[in-house]
Amino acid sequence: MAKSIKVTKEESLEYHIGGKIGIEITKPCDTARDLSMAYTPGVAYPCRDIEADPELAYKYTNKSNLVAVITDSTAVLGLGDIGAVAGKPVMEGKSVLFKAFANVDAFDIELDEKDPQKIIDICRAMAPTFGGINLEDIKAPKCFEIEEKLQALVDIPVMHDDQHGTAMITTAGLINALEISGKDIKKMKIVVSGAGAAGIACAKMYRLLGANHIVMLDSKGVIHSKRDDLNKYKAQFAIETDDRTLDDAMKGADMFLGLSAPNIVSKEMIKSMNTEPIIFALSNPVPEVLPELVKEVRDDVMMGTGRSDYPNQVNNVLGFPFIFRGALDVRATKVTEGMKMAAARALAELAKKDVPSYVKEAYGGEDLKFGYDYIIPKPFDRRVLPEVSTAVARAAIEDGVARVSESFDIDAYYSKLSWQIETERK
Repeated sequence: MAKSIKVTKEESLEYHIGGKIGIEITKPCDTARDLSMAYTPGVAYPCRDIEADPELAYKYTNKSNLVAVITDSTAVLGLGDIGAVAGKPVMEGKSVLFKAFANVDAFDIELDEKDPQKIIDICRAMAPTFGGINLEDIKAPKCFEIEEKLQALVDIPVMHDDQHGTAMITTAGLINALEISGKDIKKMKIVVSGAGAAGIACAKMYRLLGANHIVMLDSKGVIHSKRDDLNKYKAQFAIETDDRTLDDAMKGADMFLGLSAPNIVSKEMIKSMNTEPIIFALSNPVPEVLPELVKEVRDDVMMGTGRSDYPNQVNNVLGFPFIFRGALDVRATKVTEGMKMAAARALAELAKKDVPSYVKEAYGGEDLKFGYDYIIPKPFDRRVLPEVSTAVARAAIEDGVARVSESFDIDAYYSKLSWQIETERK
C-alpha cells in the first residue's frame, strides 16, 4: 500500500495564496513594433481572415489549446452546493491538471446561476472563445440536460467530467478485470450503488461494453420496475428484480461500483459475491468498504478506490486532460461514445505494459505489474498522454467529428506526443 499523504489546513491555505493559475504571453511585447503586432493595427489582418473563414481561429488564436472549466458549484467534490465563488479553488485546480498533464490551457469560470437553461445560454454565448468546454461539479440530474442540450448548440466538444471521466477509467479497469478473470461481461451481475451523474454514466458505458445485468441503487434502494419515483435518467436502469436492498443485490454479484457513501458494504456482502469479483469503492475520502476489510474475508478480489494510498486508484486525471488534448488537436466538434471507449481501451492496454522506473519511484518503489493490484495505470505515468490522446484523436477522425484535413498523420502525432514527454522528463 502506498504511503498516505497528509495535508494540513495551514499548508493548504499557504499553498493557495494568490491562486494556482496565471496568464503568460507567448509572443514578444518589448518594442513599439511588437505592440503594433500584438494589438492595433496588426490584429486587423487575422481578424479579417477569421471573419472570412472562422476555422482560422484555430490557427491565429489560442482557441486550439483553450478549454473552459465551467461550474455552478452545486456538487463540489464532497462539499455539495457551496456557492459559485467557493468552488473557484477546485476549478483552478482542474485548470492546473489540464496544463500539468497535457499542456492544455484551461480557464475556470464559476457561474452564479443555477437555472439549467440559463447556464446553457451562457455557455453557448461564450463558446467561440474556447476549443472545448469541461463542465464540472454540476448536480444531477440537471448536468445531463446541460451537457446534452449545450453540445447540440455548439461546434466544440462539451464533456461533464464527473460523469465521463469516472466512467472511462472504471471501464478500463473492468476491461482488464475481465481479462484476468476470464469472465464474460454479458453474464455478469454488476451492482452500482449511487445513481448520480457518475453512476449513470458508468452504467451506460458498461452497457456499451456488453453488460446486460446492472442493478443500480439510489438512496431509496434498488431501482426496480415497480418504483414510481424515478426521473427519466434513473428509469433507464429500472429492472425486473426481487432485489430491494444492497444486501440483496450483492448476492452473486461479479462487480460492485460504489459512488455513494462510506462504510456501507459489510464483510457478509463481500463474502456473498461471486468468484474473482471486482470492487470499485469510490466514495472519498472514506470508501464504501476499505481494502483491509475486504482482504480479511477473501483474497480473490480486484479492488480500486479513489485514494492514492491504495492500489488501482480511479483518478479522473487519467482521463480529461488527454481526452481534450486529442479532441483539440483534431479540432473535434464533440466527444463521441467512440472517443470515450477508445480512451478506456488505451488505458487498459497501458496497464499491461512494463512500468517505467520513474513511475515506480513516484510510488515508493512499488513493483508494479499487471495483475489484481494493477489493472489501472498510475496518474504519473507520462505515457498516458500519447496513448490516450492518440486513441481519442483517431476515434474522432473515424467517427467523423474531426475537422482536420485528410492528410493528418496519426502516427506522426503519436511520435510528437511521445517525444514531448521524453523531452519534459529530461
